[in-house]
This record gives sequence, C-alpha cells and structure tokens, in this order.
Amino acid sequence: MHPSTVDRDSRLALWRWVREFAVPPQMIELATARRALGDWAGACAAARVDVDLRPRAVARTYGRELAARLRSDLYHLAPDLLRWHLPRVAPDGLLRPGLTIALARYGDTDAGTPHLVVRTPPAWADAGQRISLGLWDPTRPAGRSGPHPHPRPDRRFRLDLHRHLWDVRRTGELRVRAGADRQPDPADRQPDPADRRLAGRHDARRHLPHGFDCAVTRWAAEARLLLDADNGSRTTVVVRLGSRHRLLLDLVPEPGGGPAGWRSRAVPASRQTSGLPVLPDAATWVLPDLALLRAGLIEPDRLHPLVAPALVPDRSAAEPRPTPGDGSTTRYVECRGARHRIGLLDGVLVALDHDPAEIRRERLLSALTGTPLPCLWEIERAHRQPANLDDIRARLEHGDTDGAVTAVERLLGPAALLGAGALRDELETAARRRVSHRLYRAGLGESAPHPASGLAGRLRDLSRQTARAARPSRARPRHASAR
Repeated sequence: MHPSTVDRDSRLALWRWVREFAVPPQMIELATARRALGDWAGACAAARVDVDLRPRAVARTYGRELAARLRSDLYHLAPDLLRWHLPRVAPDGLLRPGLTIALARYGDTDAGTPHLVVRTPPAWADAGQRISLGLWDPTRPAGRSGPHPHPRPDRRFRLDLHRHLWDVRRTGELRVRAGADRQPDPADRQPDPADRRLAGRHDARRHLPHGFDCAVTRWAAEARLLLDADNGSRTTVVVRLGSRHRLLLDLVPEPGGGPAGWRSRAVPASRQTSGLPVLPDAATWVLPDLALLRAGLIEPDRLHPLVAPALVPDRSAAEPRPTPGDGSTTRYVECRGARHRIGLLDGVLVALDHDPAEIRRERLLSALTGTPLPCLWEIERAHRQPANLDDIRARLEHGDTDGAVTAVERLLGPAALLGAGALRDELETAARRRVSHRLYRAGLGESAPHPASGLAGRLRDLSRQTARAARPSRARPRHASAR
C-alpha cells in the first residue's frame, strides 16, 4: 500500500476519533439551548469558551456602530460549532496549540481594524481544551496582548472568510462551500502524473502529493474570495499542503466566463512566498465530515446538528445519541466453574453472587499472597486498568470531565475509592494540568513550570506515549497534523 494512502486513512481515523470525543453531545445541547435564549455568554461557558471582551468597553473605545456589529456576531455565534471546526493535531486530535484565529474583521483592511478572534492556549496549558474569545487591535502594543504566545491572527488559519463554520446565519452555505453539492472526483485525491488529460496543462491536480484530500475544485472560488477580501490586485495565492509542499495558485479568467468565470492553475513554489496571500486551511482541504461520510466511517446522526442538514439534506430524523451512562451495569465472570455477576450495589462495584463473609475471607487470603477469586480479580482490574480506559483518557484529554466522571461512576459506582493504578494516574494528571491552565489564564505563562519538566516528567510522558502506541483496539495516527 502506498504510504500516502496510509496517511489518508490515518487522518480519517483521527477525525473519527475527534468526532467521538472532542465535542460531546451534552455540550452541543446545552450550548444550543442557551444560545436559543439569547444568552451568548452562557453558550460560550457551556462550550468551554472564556470570554475576554466586554461589549460596553468596546463601545466606549471604538464607537457604537462597531459595538453593534460585534454584539450581532456574538448573538449568532455557535461556540460548539466553532469548536467542532477548529484545526487539530495528531496523535490525539487535540486543538492546534498557540493559535489566534480571526472570526470577523470590522473594517476593509488589516491596518487599524479590530478583529474578533478565538485563541487556543499553548501546549503546556491546554488542559481542558478551553479556548478564549477576544478582540485583537493591530494598533495595540504586542506586549499588552496578554500571555498568549502568538496574539496576531494567523494568515493560514482564519475563519473570517468562512463564517458558515461558526455563524448560525450562514450555516446554509456549508453544502456549497464544502463541495458537497457535487460528486467527488477521484483525481482530486489520487492524481496520476502520467494522465494524458493533464499533460501539458497547469492543472492543480498534477502537483498534489498522492492521496491528499484537497478541495481542488473549490480553490479558484476560495482564492477569489481571499483576494477580494484583501483588496489587492494580486492574482497569485500560496497553497500550503504541509511543511514540505507548497503550490503557487494563479487565477486566470475563463474565456467568456463573466465575473465568476475563473479557473486556477498551479505550479510548485520555487521562489519566496512570504509576501503572498495564503489560502486558508479551511479552504485547502476537503471538509473532514464530508470525507468521513464518503468513506462510510461516520453516520449522519453523529455529526453536529448544524452540519448534518447541510451535508445530508435528505436524511431522516435520527434517534438521540446515547450518553456514556446508558446501558446495563451488570457484568458476568466465570468464577470457579460458575457464571457469576458483578455490578453496582449501594454505589459500589461488588460481587453479587458472594456473601459478605466470603468476600472478607477471600480478600484476607489475597492480601496474604493467595489467589483471589475471579470476581474479586475482575473488580480490582476495573479499579486499576479498566477496559474502557482509552475512552476515559480521551474524554479527559478533550476536556469532557463530566463525561469521564460519568463513565467512571458507571463502571465503579459513585462511592468507589480508587486505588493505585492507571485510572487513578489519569485522573490525577488531568487535575494537575488544570492548574497549569489557570496559571496561563492568570498571566503567569512565562513563569509557570512545564508539566513535563524534569526527569520524572519526561519519563511519565514517555510511558504514556508507549502505552498509547501499544493499544490494540483503536489505532490512531502519529503524524504531526490532523490535515
């Protein structure tokens, strides 16, 4: 199998993992309910978005007109949808750290124009995967921009030209902007350089790395939007396909095509491209949800409620997704030639088919290096290394603490006392890392210790990476980018 094909499958597996854990259904439901009531701040809180701006202060600084536009955008912001579409990195599908992403630009040019931005924390402070919403002013000194390492909006990762990814007034545009209104062209993903149809033409497909899921058919339209928004006279855009792959995309008018008659031709970047506009990452690649649907790796009811109608308009109403606490709590164990039950009783996981006196006797024998009952051994294993530890760890890494606690309580009971083991280590690590995020939010980022500082921290990180690589059930990609 071609290595790039493996990379593509890995990217799809990564996004499938992200869609399962990164934005839980409970977050979407709560944020949607609060937004429907006009409580945009409450919706942001439900989606774990910290708000670093005050519309009243904005009105005093920039005037009522700009403040009114800002309020309108905040009222129509779907923070859960924004989190759904933010860029992510491998191997765990966490948010790309240290980004400042423009959501709206309140002016015609960058010079002196305030931006509504969303920021992701640096990697050392990404516990809980919280993001922040703020206003960036290019005339403000960089030293007063707070603890964020990159306060200036990133040219590659920007959503001000893709409001359909966060603004509920524009979600209807997703189908066309994502290219879901047309059938996929296999040549977009696996171009053959020897294809006679491409011979002698400056077609973008000729220069794509094999197997890349690029939205080539949308490049010309998206590049035109970018150039028009920047009010420039250029006709060349840089397409970044990774750290080693860049293309120069030239827009040329189609003969008799009219205002919308533009097509693109691409050549490998062989000169300095620092001063050229960069095609936004959201326009470069096929929408992950669309790629998952076409590969049959996700069902429409697993998509965000604002995404599914655009990508699958003829779908039927689906049943609500189950929560981590749904299902039976009774398990069966082969114990000394019989099939016994273990389950929750009075909030604790116990062996239901053994009387208390027998349990006490067997625990004592086990403490004296005896062989424990299979039922007791299964309970001990559930406390130290449960079968669903990967799911619990993923929920903690993506900030879904409530979902992780629900999964633990369903497994062990709300009154369980955890002993030493992998499960307890994961819960303690998540709690410690939240302290680092609070230090970052308090402006102590430069003096805050890295959670993996010192030999003990490096060994702990190495052991976690080794354990993840050895997981047999859910292999996840290990490349550097989710794209």
